[in-house]
Amino acid sequence: MTLATDIYDLQNKARRRVPTMFYDYANSGSWTEGTYRDNTDAFSNYKLRQRVAVNIDERSVKTKMIGQDVAMPVALAPVGLTGMQHADGEIAAARAAEKFGIPYTLSTMSICSIEAVAEATTKPFWYQLYVMRDRGFVEDMLNRAKTAGCSALVLTLDLQVLAQRHKDIKNGLSAPPKPTIKSVLNLMTKPRWCLEMLGSKNRTFGNIVGHASGVTNMTSLSEWTEKQFDPTLDWSSIEWVKKRWDRQLILKGINDVEDAKIAADIGADAIIVSNHGGRQLDGAAASIDMLSAIVDAVGDRVEIHLDSGIRSGQDVFKAIAMGAKSTFIGRAYIYGLGADGEAGVIQALQIIHKELDLTMALCGETDIENVGRHNLLGHSVGWPKIA
Repeated sequence: MTLATDIYDLQNKARRRVPTMFYDYANSGSWTEGTYRDNTDAFSNYKLRQRVAVNIDERSVKTKMIGQDVAMPVALAPVGLTGMQHADGEIAAARAAEKFGIPYTLSTMSICSIEAVAEATTKPFWYQLYVMRDRGFVEDMLNRAKTAGCSALVLTLDLQVLAQRHKDIKNGLSAPPKPTIKSVLNLMTKPRWCLEMLGSKNRTFGNIVGHASGVTNMTSLSEWTEKQFDPTLDWSSIEWVKKRWDRQLILKGINDVEDAKIAADIGADAIIVSNHGGRQLDGAAASIDMLSAIVDAVGDRVEIHLDSGIRSGQDVFKAIAMGAKSTFIGRAYIYGLGADGEAGVIQALQIIHKELDLTMALCGETDIENVGRHNLLGHSVGWPKIA
């Protein structure tokens, strides 16, 4: 495995190994991709206070997420088609997260089924749910998640309709994929990926095919998914889910103070400040730019996590300093997965852990629980000005 010094090294390796169709799926945003870019760029606007002559010999980045002990304030976010970045990708990512001591979140739109991931792991993972029009299917998914031992449900709120992602259209990404001369030629340059995929039995949407009514193959899946994302999803739908889910509930896709207040009122255990990685509403604010206002509004009533744009341990530190309890990473670990499978995911987590630990040390802190706004320089949102 090639030495990687940062997440972007893993990204470059993934670009070489993963077919363009699937690499672009994970590495793109909607429309102009403005929000996708802003998510990462915005972190540079927040500057750290460098402190010296502090005893930083013994440090810890361990914390808790919704009461669960974690090795660092990071969880693996749900990512659709993870199993197309690398053969059995969801299983590989879940195993890596388990070994590292952080949560893994399986997407509804995963390639490996919830049962396959449960069979391959020994500790509970989290399950992400899209509310579909077919509420019978949704109820069945909740029951399957319970049976698999999932300890938390991540309910995504910002995908009632699917935004347009230009790269997916140009690449012919669909279910099943529409092969073009260009895509076939590209596959011929990825022999390792092709051989690994041939050795896997997981090559379809395992949570849906054979489970949703009338979905028996990839062709029927395409027809089903086009009709199933539910534009009628509203707060009463969350109440409907809560009645059927007796474990911890995390609401993902909150990027506005008013929505955060409603989420807190509804009794969520946590919310994830997120704009879907810039894949839905292009032109929306970067998630990190919305974090402080949401923390100020509801941080005393609900646990707050941050998703979208994180590419380093320093990004994680800044999110924690601004009031997030923890963070979710998507593309950062997907790059590792595409680069080297399970080992690549572990390498991505090691990179982020090291960056987080060193940043905390150079800011004069020894415990992630003590990190706060005092670690950031004065900012227009009203943080203390530093003389």
